[in-house]
Amino acid sequence: MTEVTGTTRIVNEGSAAAESVDVLIVGAGISGIGMAVHLRDKCPGKSFAIVERRDEIGGTWNLFQYPGIRSDSDMHTLGFNFEPWTEQKAIADGPSIIKYLHRIKAKHDLEKHIRFGHKVLSASWSSEEARWTVTAEKADGSQVTMHANFVYMGAGYYDYDHPYDAQIEGLQNFRGEVVHPQFWPKDLDYAGKKVVIIGSGATAVTIVPVVAEKASHVTMLQRTPTWYAARPAKDALANFLRKIMPEKWAYAIIRKKNVWMQDITFRTSRDNPEKVIRKLEKPLKKELGDKYVKEDYTPPYGPWEQRLCLVPDSDMFKAIAAGRADLKTGHIDTVTESGIRLKSGETLDADIIVTATGLKLAVAGKVAFEVDGKPVHWPDHYYYKGCMFSDIPNLAIVFGYLNASWTLKADIVSEFTCRVLNHMDATATRIANPVLDTELEQEQLFDFSSGYIQRSIDELPRNSTAMPWKLNQDYLFDKKILRNDPVDDGVLRFYGPNSQQGAEAGEPALEAAE
Repeated sequence: MTEVTGTTRIVNEGSAAAESVDVLIVGAGISGIGMAVHLRDKCPGKSFAIVERRDEIGGTWNLFQYPGIRSDSDMHTLGFNFEPWTEQKAIADGPSIIKYLHRIKAKHDLEKHIRFGHKVLSASWSSEEARWTVTAEKADGSQVTMHANFVYMGAGYYDYDHPYDAQIEGLQNFRGEVVHPQFWPKDLDYAGKKVVIIGSGATAVTIVPVVAEKASHVTMLQRTPTWYAARPAKDALANFLRKIMPEKWAYAIIRKKNVWMQDITFRTSRDNPEKVIRKLEKPLKKELGDKYVKEDYTPPYGPWEQRLCLVPDSDMFKAIAAGRADLKTGHIDTVTESGIRLKSGETLDADIIVTATGLKLAVAGKVAFEVDGKPVHWPDHYYYKGCMFSDIPNLAIVFGYLNASWTLKADIVSEFTCRVLNHMDATATRIANPVLDTELEQEQLFDFSSGYIQRSIDELPRNSTAMPWKLNQDYLFDKKILRNDPVDDGVLRFYGPNSQQGAEAGEPALEAAE
C-alpha cells in the first residue's frame, strides 16, 4: 500500500513505513545542496530527500572547526553557478560559507527535504524493482529504510570518522596535548603556549597565522616543502564590478575569468613549470625578506603535481616575517615528553602538537553498495563521464577537481543527472546503466603525487584513457561533455525493470511494483 504525502511517498512494508522518493541525495554539504536546487529547477516533478549524518548542513564546512578554517579556492568558483557570492572576501572563512549555504537552503525551501541525523550504511539495487533500498542509522542507534529510484552521492571524498594516521614515532610519549584538525576541540586554549604543527598543506597553512596571534610561538614542521600561491583575499575587480552592474552579471564575469585563469595556470605549470615557479616565489621573497630560505620553499616536484596551497594576503608569510612563527624542514626521529626531536638532532619544544598530516580517502561515503545481491567492489568498475560507474544503475556521484574548485564539478554533475532523469521520463524507462561490454585500456586515475591520493589509489574505481570511461581534471572539457553531448550515447543504456537486459530506450517500460 502506498500513501502519497507531500513530495514523497510512504511505502508500508508490513509494520514498517519506508519513505520512498524519486531521488535520494546523500549529504547536505555543497554537493547535496547544489543537487537539490538543480533538481527543483530542472526536474520539478521529482520527489526527493536529502539524508545527512550530522545535525546541520555544510558537510566539510560544518565538520572542521579548527582556527581560521577557510576556502582554498575563490568563492566565485566555489560558489554555485545559480547563486552569486556577494561578500567582499573572495577567499572566504568557514562561517561565511555556512551562511551562504543557509541562504540557499532558505531561498529554495530545502529544510523540509533534509533528514538530519541519518548516516547511510548500505544501498542495495534491485533491477527487478528498479530502485535502491537504502538503510540509514539514526543518532539513537535505530535504523530506517528508504527507497529511491535514483541515488545521488554528495558525501565528499574523505573519511569523516578517521583521519590519516601518519604513525609518528613516540607520539604516545608526549605529555602535552595532541590535536588533529579534523577533530579540533572547541575549548582548546593555546594562548601563550608553544605549538608545533606537523604538516605543510592547506590545513597547516590556515592554522599557523591564526594560532600565532595568541600562542607564544608556532612552528610548522614539514617533511617536504609545498608550493604556495599568495593572493589577496578580496578580489578588487569583482568588488568593483558589483558596484556598476547587477550582482549576477558581475559574478558570472568573474567566475568565467577565474575558471580561465585556473586552467591557464594549471596548463602552464605542466608545460612551463619554471615560469610558474618564478611567479610563485616572488611574493614569498617579498614578504619573508632575509627569512626566505629557498630549500624550505622549493618542493621536489613541480607546481600542480600536487595541489597548490593558497595563502590569502600572505598571512602565513607575514607571521613568519614578524617572528611569531617559523618553518622547519626535517624528518621526525621521535616525539619526546616535551616536544619533537628531529633526525638532524634539533629539538622543537612544544606544549601542543597539531597533526595536520592529511586526510584519508573514502569512496562513496563508505556506504556498502550492492547490485542485485552482489557487493560492489569499486576497483572493478570504471568511471563513466566522471560521475557514474560502469554497470551500476541509477547512481551518480560527485568527485570534485584536484586542480580547481569542487563546486565547478558539482554543478555540471547535477545538471547532467537532471538530463538523465528527464530522458528517462521522456522514454518511459526506469533504469539508466552505463554498460561496459568491452575491454578498456587503463590509465592512472590521478596524475598527482599527493600522499592522500597515492595511499588510496588501489581502493578507487578505474580510469580509462578516453571518454566516456574517464574521470578528468579538466572542467572546461567536462562542461562541454556533460552539458551538450547526447545523454543516450549508446553506452548509457535505458531500460525498463523486470528484464535481464532491459528494453532499449524508447520501448515501453514495465512499471515497477510499489
